[in-house]
Amino acid sequence: MDDHINHHLTNLTFGYHPENGLGFAMNASEAAEMGFWAIHVDSMIWSIGLGLLFILSFRYAAKRVTAGVPGGWQNFVEWIMDFVDTNVRGSFKHKNDLIAPLALTIFIWIFLLNLMDLVPVDLIPHLAYLLGIPYFKIVPTTDINVTIGLALGVFILIIYYSLKIKGPVGFVKELTGAPFQTSITPLKPLTWVANFVLEVVDLLAKPASLALRLFGNLYAAEMIFILIGMMYSAGLMFGLAGGVLHVGWAIFHILVVPLQAFIFMVLTIVYLDMAHSEDH
Repeated sequence: MDDHINHHLTNLTFGYHPENGLGFAMNASEAAEMGFWAIHVDSMIWSIGLGLLFILSFRYAAKRVTAGVPGGWQNFVEWIMDFVDTNVRGSFKHKNDLIAPLALTIFIWIFLLNLMDLVPVDLIPHLAYLLGIPYFKIVPTTDINVTIGLALGVFILIIYYSLKIKGPVGFVKELTGAPFQTSITPLKPLTWVANFVLEVVDLLAKPASLALRLFGNLYAAEMIFILIGMMYSAGLMFGLAGGVLHVGWAIFHILVVPLQAFIFMVLTIVYLDMAHSEDH
């Protein structure tokens, strides 16, 4: 059982091994020994592939847009764009033409990444194994590296707009001016330091919350799918129970997939709105 679970939770890793040199890891130990600079190839393939699917499918709708009676795909794309635009208008109070496209990209891309969790858990990894590929995870958002990468992209924008809108001096004042304040001059440096520590923790908590919330929910969901899938091989009674549980969990997870994408999008909009606010 442990081997089965570990296999499903191990990424196809490419990197430099101290003994074997540059290549793919054949087991989890080799992947760990490759260190920080190793690449999870399966996560990269699915992330880039689903990103291209989003770009090409929406470009297809844009190229065939019509003022007359729209087709089904155009209707769907317009509905998604209206949905995202409504959320941006409701949460972002400033003028920035980047925010709406960014929110749309985040929502659709993460939705597609999460959606892979509804593919039967053994199907594609087993096909990859038959082709000689030892590991092949298909849900990028169960890889903490992917969710941290997404969150760091948002974090960089938060820092960029904080500096651009407020200026370096204004940004430093924001980090040192609250919540503690005093009129006693000798104590002011102490309040600045205390405020700076608290505000930096709050600032770093933004990408951490984005990354860990998305990763935790999808990783836990994948674990449940794996455990339910293992019931199929435990006899007829457990197989039938596993089938019922699998369908029930999949139906529930249909709600989780868009919800996590929506939460990531909304928090991104809110955090960037805070970065644009000079009085924050």
